[in-house]
Amino acid sequence: MKKKYYVNNNAQLNGDHEVHVPTCEYYPMMYSQTYLGEFETCQAAVREAKKRYQKSNGCLYCCAPCHTS
Repeated sequence: MKKKYYVNNNAQLNGDHEVHVPTCEYYPMMYSQTYLGEFETCQAAVREAKKRYQKSNGCLYCCAPCHTS
């Protein structure tokens, strides 16, 4: 089942731009996010986010399989 994914436009302290789903408790505010699209996996969403921000990563809480740092 596809989910909607968003990337946080504000980088974390380590420079990562985290990818989230809308149900995440750490989902970024509307003005600081970019809609990536609907994807089957967080890996596909992170690949899409890397087109905008090379240092993108999955959120530890809502995209744990894609969280790398």
